[in-house]
Amino acid sequence: MQRAEPAAAAPPDGFDCIPDDLGTTLPAVAEELLREIKKAFQETAQVPDELLLALKFVFGPIAVPALDLVDQRSVTRVVSPSGRAAYQVLGSSGRLYTCYAACHFCTCPAFAFSVLRKADSLLCKHILAVYLSQATGACQEQTVSDQQLANILLAEEDEDG
Repeated sequence: MQRAEPAAAAPPDGFDCIPDDLGTTLPAVAEELLREIKKAFQETAQVPDELLLALKFVFGPIAVPALDLVDQRSVTRVVSPSGRAAYQVLGSSGRLYTCYAACHFCTCPAFAFSVLRKADSLLCKHILAVYLSQATGACQEQTVSDQQLANILLAEEDEDG
């Protein structure tokens, strides 16, 4: 007899950039760190040095490049009238990568290699930049039609296959 899983409740702080079930996909310490960054930024409009050091400790070498992407306002949430959304991050190479925050997936080569293949990193810098830009309010928003969003997603698929 299988036990029914309880329905996931929305995070009490309304941290919408991190999926409700993140606790099962990212270590709890990383999830809590992102929540603390959001809280600190809401209270003081800055991220304290100790949280920046913790970010570097938890996420390693991708932390600083991810912060650079946030500083450059390189993250855009692309949303359609149907409510579907994806993130696009303008990488340091000038290439646009599509990121899916709900499952923390990115179309960049570093994600495929370092996160999926070698499993030596939790995220790529683009996904971390998505979470950080949401926490600091630096995420831009662009509304597109459902067809335009489909084209964005299909363009990524066409490039890969």
